[in-house]
Amino acid sequence: MEDNQSSLNIIGIRFKDRGKVYSFDAADVALKEGDRAIVNTESGPAMGVVATGIYVLPHNKLPHNLQKIVRRATDEDMEVHEENLKTEEEALQFCMERIKARNLSMKLVDVEALFDKSKLVFCFTAENRVDFRELVKDLVQRYKTRIELRQIWVRSEARIYGGIGMCGRELCCSSFLNNFALVSIKMAKEQNLLLNPEKISGLCGRLMCCLAFEHETYVKAKKNMPKCGKMVTTTEGKGKVVKQNILEEMVVVDLGDGKEVEVPVHEIQRKDKNRKPPTKNQG
Repeated sequence: MEDNQSSLNIIGIRFKDRGKVYSFDAADVALKEGDRAIVNTESGPAMGVVATGIYVLPHNKLPHNLQKIVRRATDEDMEVHEENLKTEEEALQFCMERIKARNLSMKLVDVEALFDKSKLVFCFTAENRVDFRELVKDLVQRYKTRIELRQIWVRSEARIYGGIGMCGRELCCSSFLNNFALVSIKMAKEQNLLLNPEKISGLCGRLMCCLAFEHETYVKAKKNMPKCGKMVTTTEGKGKVVKQNILEEMVVVDLGDGKEVEVPVHEIQRKDKNRKPPTKNQG
């Protein structure tokens, strides 16, 4: 292991059940996965759950503005946490009532109370810009603390609510993805998917996250497969590739006269790439 001058013990902390994992300086606090800990953040002290074991990073790879673990959560900390959860639940109901009363075109998604009760953060989605100044006054008057209204996008909303995708498994964003990658329609084309919005969109209504993190696998696999339209030679004769089955590494070849065969890629007869062309003096 590297010495303390060139490396640091890092631990991953998650603040929400389905939230992003953040890196912190583990300091000298003994923690294991699943423990609750008090940490310093840019917004103030916060309680989180240890999501990863301790690992070592060199100083040149440390995250920007790395904060330290303060302590393992105590019984008193847990009591404060429970009080904050009750405040969040009550604030969620109150804010939704005021949104309805003021006829605001916004959807409240989540409420977060900072550990030291110095601020309440209200997360919402909206199609257009919303003038929520009067709503903020309602909230300040009720809770006598700083109020932040934060507009989030629909992917973040799906992560908070969770759910089951069309694959029958828990949503990727709420189960293991830490960050949202850019997703494009080109990725769906690369994976030979039908460009039907209902088939390639997640519960959030946007392109499915899995299209992004599976994209590289499909690109690598397709490099070893003959493209559609290419003439190939199979054990049953020559024909044209009309379909690729990327995951099973198979291609469908049209042999003519309406006859199609599905052939493993490794059985496609390829030209000998190492064979040198004959020179003019040969023969």
